[in-house]
Amino acid sequence: MNAKNLITPRKLSGFMELEPAKQIIFDDMIDKIKGVYKKYAFMPLDTPVLELSEILLAKSGGDIDKELYAFTKGDTAICMRYDLTVPLARFVAMNHPTLTFPFKRYQIGKVYRGERAQKGRFREFVQCDADIVGNDKLPVIADAECINMACDVFKALNLNTIMHISNRNILFGFAEGLGLKEQTFDILIILDKIAKIGKNNACLELEKLGVNKDNAEKLITLTLKQGNFEKVLGEIESLSENETFKKGISELKELYLYLSSYGLSKEDYTLDIGIIRGHNYYTGTVFEAYMPQHPEFGSVCGGGRYDNLAGYYTDKHMPGVGISIGLTRLFDLLDKNNMLCEVKPTNIALQIIPMGDTLPECIRLQSYFKNEIICDISYDERSFKGKMKEANKRQIPYVLIVGENEVNSGLYSLKNMMTGEQFNLTKEECLKTIKNI
Repeated sequence: MNAKNLITPRKLSGFMELEPAKQIIFDDMIDKIKGVYKKYAFMPLDTPVLELSEILLAKSGGDIDKELYAFTKGDTAICMRYDLTVPLARFVAMNHPTLTFPFKRYQIGKVYRGERAQKGRFREFVQCDADIVGNDKLPVIADAECINMACDVFKALNLNTIMHISNRNILFGFAEGLGLKEQTFDILIILDKIAKIGKNNACLELEKLGVNKDNAEKLITLTLKQGNFEKVLGEIESLSENETFKKGISELKELYLYLSSYGLSKEDYTLDIGIIRGHNYYTGTVFEAYMPQHPEFGSVCGGGRYDNLAGYYTDKHMPGVGISIGLTRLFDLLDKNNMLCEVKPTNIALQIIPMGDTLPECIRLQSYFKNEIICDISYDERSFKGKMKEANKRQIPYVLIVGENEVNSGLYSLKNMMTGEQFNLTKEECLKTIKNI
């Protein structure tokens, strides 16, 4: 092709693309997360990337959201999913008669948001979600199970985190008890920004809503309460007689009992009234995971309780609780801060190099090894020296040299590329040696 007609290769901003060595680590993280979800008896679910626009736009009353990737195919209005929760709601509404409740599902997949690409924000990213959906009722133990599972996920990833837990009924009820029921949602929006705007500015914004200074200070003081469950509950439970507030206290006490029963270390979680997570979605328990050595990372996992998952699609009451890990963002943070495990160019354990006309035997050997280890055959036309050099470059730990003598004797030349040692072994002995790396 004429050089003038060549298209410069480039990709859209906001879309992560990893080289194979890092993709291996990313995939390993997915496997570890999936492994924990499965241990807690969550079942896999995979919903379509594309949904009918009326499904995804139900919560906004059909208004076109500027962050959605939307298009029309024929007469059908279609959107790309922006999270995994709405597709879950649609799924349980459609399949309610055949599902067993509580319905426990996990889903790991890409979601799409057409927002401005910037640090820590992607237009395509992998979410790792797990939710428990109830039929009419869902006990608080489900909240504890999700929190405990999330803690186990980060242990599996070898990341030190602390789960910050609250219950939205605390601030809802406290504001109602102060006679501020009509402003509650606006109040929570402001309280959710205290860490960013500071106490003084939060107080000024509350006063603009019509909250007097004394009540504004009470709300801020309560929001900033954090620490040991028993200590914080002891300090706040007598602050209000409002029924919603008392419900939040009761649910936190029950949650604490279950977390203790799970054997979760008190070092792994804290009661933090300032965890609010949005202003109109969650209805009870809410939680976010933070890495104490890296507060600049912000939340690396979040979740909570929602009363009516599928209310836009069915008249059945289906409360739920779930967790969500934005793996693409987390991976990017770890990568940029040199916190990934050692990056290796390959996950191949063995390279088989044929000498002469031994390719059929090499294929048979690969068929033998591949059920136990990852192996590859150098079947290109490079020289033996070139193939050895390539195996060394890819940091493949073992090379198996297969010539006519090896085929006839059944003893193969296995070279340890890390130490330079070389042995003549049977294929069974080769496998045992490689697996003991």
